[in-house]
Amino acid sequence: MADVLDYKKKYKELYLPKTTPAIIDVPEITYAAVDGKGDPNDESGEFGKAVELLYGILYAIKMSKKKQNTPEGYFDFVVPPLEGFWTVENKKDVMDKSKFLWTAMIRLPEFVDKKIFEWACNEVLNKKKINTENAKYTKITEGLCVQCMHIGSFDDEPETIEKIENFIEKNNLVNDINNERRHHEIYLSDFRKVEKDKLKTVLRIPVRGKI
Repeated sequence: MADVLDYKKKYKELYLPKTTPAIIDVPEITYAAVDGKGDPNDESGEFGKAVELLYGILYAIKMSKKKQNTPEGYFDFVVPPLEGFWTVENKKDVMDKSKFLWTAMIRLPEFVDKKIFEWACNEVLNKKKINTENAKYTKITEGLCVQCMHIGSFDDEPETIEKIENFIEKNNLVNDINNERRHHEIYLSDFRKVEKDKLKTVLRIPVRGKI
């Protein structure tokens, strides 16, 4: 039986950091992504629809091995975890989830090019009747960041962020969050099934050296 690639296991430095902050240089990664705004906890909001769309695309790609024309270079894989970039237009709104601006995304396997991505979107549209016009194929190079594993409720993330900020200061770095480089989260737990105090989330902050 052929091996099934699990990105979390192959790239532990990206997906399984320790609960103490550390520096990482993140390479270029290709994603299926959807931009949106609003409270991610709103059951009728954009975020839940974006997540459904992304998983639909990834599963269409995964199951393409059963199609007559299997994509060139195909390898089987565990669908990578959901990720998100987060920001707000005004810093004063950082605690108001209804003002969140986000990009929900899932890593794409290396054999997926734009043509395969568009095929997968058509599969989702035709078979699941889900509108795919907001899905995009994108490559992101995050570069130098500080990250840390957060265990617990999303509402308790400020405690871990403070640890990261202290680490940044002690290592002569600067928080480099801006319009292009955003707060990044990787969701290792299914928040619909896992108790809040056991949720595992990678928190990643872009940084640069002090001038």
